[in-house]
Amino acid sequence: MNKKKKSSFAPVSAKATAGKKATEGKEKQKRKKQLEETKIQQIVNHYFFTKGLTLEKIKRNAKKKKIIYSRFTRPAKQLLELAGSVKKAQKAIDKVAEWAKSRHLDYAIETVFKKWLELDRLKPKEVVKKPYFQGNPMVWSESRKKWYVISPEGDWLEFAGKDAEIEWRIVK
Repeated sequence: MNKKKKSSFAPVSAKATAGKKATEGKEKQKRKKQLEETKIQQIVNHYFFTKGLTLEKIKRNAKKKKIIYSRFTRPAKQLLELAGSVKKAQKAIDKVAEWAKSRHLDYAIETVFKKWLELDRLKPKEVVKKPYFQGNPMVWSESRKKWYVISPEGDWLEFAGKDAEIEWRIVK
């Protein structure tokens, strides 16, 4: 009646524990690699966001083979290594995107590498607004402190209207 209970746990050998630790190490590396991939994905997705695409559009275009997502992963990985963090990489992409858009230029992730050394000096192009009155260009005379309207014939006519009547247009 006094039966000895057998333990369900068998003694573990040193080899078994070493093998278990090795697989745990591989799992950690795998998880680390997945995290690394998500950082790269964040950079690639941020690049597409600056281009004006949403995540849904990116996925749809990737399925239709309009965007080859894998083409952007290598430059994103290089940018991550160069910048050191995802936030710095995203800031650099934002700066280059703003600079390129203001000049009506196309840009890629590789453009960020090319402009890396001059990132602090990159400024978007200033928007130039020119004055017009009834469709005719205007000029400010510093010496006389007056506005002049240039007629279609080329004559300079003194502006006698109100400042509210001046139309400011963005000239590209």
